[in-house]
Amino acid sequence: MYSAIMKPILIAIFTVLFFHSSASFEAMAYESERTNSVQSETESYAELSMTLVKAVRDGESHEHITQQLAEVTPDALYEDLNTEDRKKAFWLNIYNAYVQILLLDDPELFEDRNSWFGYNFFSSPQITIAGHKLSFDDIEHGIMRRSNFKLALGYIQKPRWMVDNFIQKFWWHEVDPRIHFAVNCGAASCPYIAVFDPNRADEQLEIATRQYLNENTDYYPDEDRVEVTRLMSWFRGDFGGVSGAVQMLKDYDVIPENADPSVDFKEYDWTMELGNYQEL
Repeated sequence: MYSAIMKPILIAIFTVLFFHSSASFEAMAYESERTNSVQSETESYAELSMTLVKAVRDGESHEHITQQLAEVTPDALYEDLNTEDRKKAFWLNIYNAYVQILLLDDPELFEDRNSWFGYNFFSSPQITIAGHKLSFDDIEHGIMRRSNFKLALGYIQKPRWMVDNFIQKFWWHEVDPRIHFAVNCGAASCPYIAVFDPNRADEQLEIATRQYLNENTDYYPDEDRVEVTRLMSWFRGDFGGVSGAVQMLKDYDVIPENADPSVDFKEYDWTMELGNYQEL
């Protein structure tokens, strides 16, 4: 009689435990799959920056990408950006994508780009990467240009005690003058935006530099004179001075090797112009 009573009770208990275990295993499997999916999406933050530029370019949703970039830890991002090409691709993509994101959302922000007090489009922190709020100046003049003073023509670097630890952590190995032909700040005279690939960044910078210099340089051999982009004046120290800028023109076959021209700098067109992209 005891066995007759206990048998259905035990069956009921085992049935409940079985289905509970199955549900738990299914939930664990789902969570594991979801976690792996998120991890695969964020496996390479350098590649994720490419996806961001493409999404902005194509008018697709990008909030899930910016969220991942905001939530990654500094150490995980640092480990991912473990080569110069990966660093260059990532930060160029971030800069160019966020200029478009912010100005497409509110074009009037571009009017406040020269303010010394209050909001300034370039110097106000408004980009969250790895939990840190960054400005465009932090990225360009801090990370890319190794904390050279913005208005010092590329000749004066900030002392380390003035530089945020996060900025120093992601400094490029050295200042690369080619970035000036890859950074797009939203103005008409800016280089067109490319999607920089962490596996091809150096090659792409070479192409971008050659294209921009050829398109924006006017050489007058009869007058022994050359007109170049004003970027080579604002950041002349990055190019090794005016003589270094002239040598760069020779290196990229813009002027003859035996030329020794005087140099004039063109006016920069600050008219806001968005959506300029190129394939490299």
